[in-house]
Amino acid sequence: MIRFILTAALLLSGTPAMSAPAPQVIAHRGASGERPEHTAAAYRLAVEQGADVIEPDLVMTRDGQFVVRHENEIGGATDVADRPEFAARRTTKVIDGVQTTGWFTEDFTLAELKTLRARERLPLLRPANTAWDGQELLLTFDEVVALARAETARTGRVIGVAPELKHPSYFASIGLPMEDAFVAALQRHDLTGADAPLLIQCFEVGPLQRLKARIEAPLLQLMSVAGGPADRPDLSYAAMSTPEGLRAVAAYADAIGVESGMILPRDAAGRSLPAAPLVADAHAAGLKVVVWTFRAENAFLPLEHRHGDAPANHGDLNAYLKTFYALGVDAVFSDFPGAAVAAR
Repeated sequence: MIRFILTAALLLSGTPAMSAPAPQVIAHRGASGERPEHTAAAYRLAVEQGADVIEPDLVMTRDGQFVVRHENEIGGATDVADRPEFAARRTTKVIDGVQTTGWFTEDFTLAELKTLRARERLPLLRPANTAWDGQELLLTFDEVVALARAETARTGRVIGVAPELKHPSYFASIGLPMEDAFVAALQRHDLTGADAPLLIQCFEVGPLQRLKARIEAPLLQLMSVAGGPADRPDLSYAAMSTPEGLRAVAAYADAIGVESGMILPRDAAGRSLPAAPLVADAHAAGLKVVVWTFRAENAFLPLEHRHGDAPANHGDLNAYLKTFYALGVDAVFSDFPGAAVAAR
């Protein structure tokens, strides 16, 4: 089996790997603009399109296993609502301060979740993806690592993995702490070293700080335009993105993963405003900059790159990506990795 080597070198070291293009393209939940997210089909298509890294979001099962889903609530992205044997498990919970009703991974064993099938989560925006509804099983983190290694062997390119720990404080509060299980998984796959083709993400601060003390694999602090880390009510992402805040992040993380609006804000009409200094400030602090999430649909694009008025229409994603590439970002997350590679 080919051992993972140096995919993270360009993104997370000072000396780019000769074979690694810049900026790197991270397939956001796979090629999720063209296949249901977090499925083997989405990940394999992303690799075919030239993605450097594939991204699994990690949530936990009742029996402490990592399953790959965007959220622990799975009503919209699986067929669980159509399964009468699970009807009684529909419930309402508060996750990171948000009340949510549906079916939750922590109320199922992995064996039970393996009986479900994936569905397109955004069928109104991506109706073509519904052709794959019901065809794919839910994946575990181990299976995504195995898929990346198999694609590495098949293509001759090292395919990295960018796992995101979702809601770790919430899971810890219900007796399912993520960190020990996650470190054990990394050790099992020999992915704890500084040269591991891995980029570990989290919106919370504490898990990354604790992981920093336990492993050498690259870490990325996620940030959004609004709000702050669920485990740090005293801290906002706006404060973390100041020069002083970035220096604090650099003490435990190698990179920041920021919402696109933190770099190119938008006015009330949705048109892009002049760029903020975040890229330069982060680089000055020794941090790489990854931007999320680039999608082709009008619903996600700034006004100047939309085509027509329909939210599902595809606009000029190529031009939008090139604007960020010109600003010197180090990597992008995209639901359309083929477009991101082409723009690069």
